[in-house]
Amino acid sequence: MRRCFGMAMKYIDIGANLTDPMFQGCYGGSQKHEPDLDKVLQRAWQQGLQKIIVTAGCLKDVDEALELASKDERIYTTVGTHPTRCEEFAPDPVGYYDQLRSRIKSNRSKVLAVGECGLDYDRLQFCGQETQRLYFERQLDLAAEFKLPLFLHMRNAAEDFMTILERNRDKIEQCGGGVVHSFTGTLEEAQRILAFSGLYIGLNGCSLKLEENAEVVRKLPNDRIMLETDCPWCGIRPSHAGHKYVTTKFPTVKKKEKWTAESLIDGRCEPCQISQVLEAIAGIKEEPKEELSEIYYQNTLDLFFSKAE
Repeated sequence: MRRCFGMAMKYIDIGANLTDPMFQGCYGGSQKHEPDLDKVLQRAWQQGLQKIIVTAGCLKDVDEALELASKDERIYTTVGTHPTRCEEFAPDPVGYYDQLRSRIKSNRSKVLAVGECGLDYDRLQFCGQETQRLYFERQLDLAAEFKLPLFLHMRNAAEDFMTILERNRDKIEQCGGGVVHSFTGTLEEAQRILAFSGLYIGLNGCSLKLEENAEVVRKLPNDRIMLETDCPWCGIRPSHAGHKYVTTKFPTVKKKEKWTAESLIDGRCEPCQISQVLEAIAGIKEEPKEELSEIYYQNTLDLFFSKAE
């Protein structure tokens, strides 16, 4: 088994929730250990991460992500509102939209995408379907205006999600496409997404959980795949179908209270674990991870960085 840390390949994590309180040592509102984001990032760079795109899901996330990105040239962010947070639009829809717009306008070198936006019908207790649909579509206007790609979320809502994309095909073209991240859908759903020129599929540990997921991943075209961790969520667990292909192991501690600066916490995913995502995909596809790494890295440059650099 190869153990970290050793940089052999280049990675870009397109979806890292680095503003999550877990990286400040806070779990469920309780402080368990000192903030360790600096150590998390150190491990990421050592493992071959070249760039990280922080996922923002509300205005608070955006401001924290921009602050983080201002301190490191390798860190970027999205600007948008997650479907479960779309009630934040309700008190002042125009004002809230304008605040998102102003964050993009003032930070063009650091904002690479509009999102995380989309539909999530698994968590309707946070935001109803109608509100989600309304402000998902509104954020497509934002992407088209600034010609920024989309960072998209689709959970248990494929029909409505695709209907909205179809209705706004012109805006998808104007913004240059995007990526449906953390994909766990069917092959048919993937094919409908990939029928749009410029749309990619983002894969992480949740995308490799079940054998059915692995079968879908096996059939996805490599030139439309990107890698992500969705940390601190979506790590590859021992029960996951993709786990048997993972060769890179990291030192972990089982309990948050036993935290050390050198160890990962079991159950809290980190950007450095993107190497495990690549290994699992390579194993499922029976293709060399070195070749896949280059393809996925270039895919990400093409979508997010061709204009930025």
